[in-house]
Amino acid sequence: MRLRRNWQGEAELPDMPGVSPSGPAAFRGKICRYLDEKTPFHVEIGIGKGDFLLAMASKHPEICFVGVEKALTVMFIAARKNQDKPLPNLLYLPLDAEELDLYFDPGQVERIYLNFSDPWPKKRHEARRLTSGGMLKIYRRILAPGGGLHLKTDQESFFGYSLDKLVRDGWSVGKITGDLHHSGYEGNVVTEYERRFLGLGTPICRLEAWI
Repeated sequence: MRLRRNWQGEAELPDMPGVSPSGPAAFRGKICRYLDEKTPFHVEIGIGKGDFLLAMASKHPEICFVGVEKALTVMFIAARKNQDKPLPNLLYLPLDAEELDLYFDPGQVERIYLNFSDPWPKKRHEARRLTSGGMLKIYRRILAPGGGLHLKTDQESFFGYSLDKLVRDGWSVGKITGDLHHSGYEGNVVTEYERRFLGLGTPICRLEAWI
């Protein structure tokens, strides 16, 4: 179901704690205010309702988590959950993922999360997939040596496409499963979409990849 835009919420975003102003210089200025220069960055692209980011930032205060989302109403829904007691290591960045390398320096990001990304199943939309060849090049530029990408999806075709692209692009790939919740994997943080799919009995695919 298409999300109805919340114009009032979008207008409030710039004044909400943890929401970065637009523009690379403004973003860098914001993160430098309260984070040590050695703080590792983990980036989630497409933040859903924000449960994953909030849980991860609460669990790992030593890491700065950045949620990248171009849909402002989606970002408002997520950022609103971090307002009562804002976490200092959680930032929301209103941005199209294609611009990531304008905001992060080469090698600045330790990990990227792709949780239930839009699969864009039609061939003519391949360039919009977050694991397209073009996006993998961007990830390579901003990831630190040995940095990684964690992907979860309920879409088997998108999972197969992503795995193939990563292997062909020279990434090391491991911890591959087509049924995460029956794989014995420990440490998984369940997203709101994941919870829904589990209720429907849909297997969750997962992998990790490193450069």
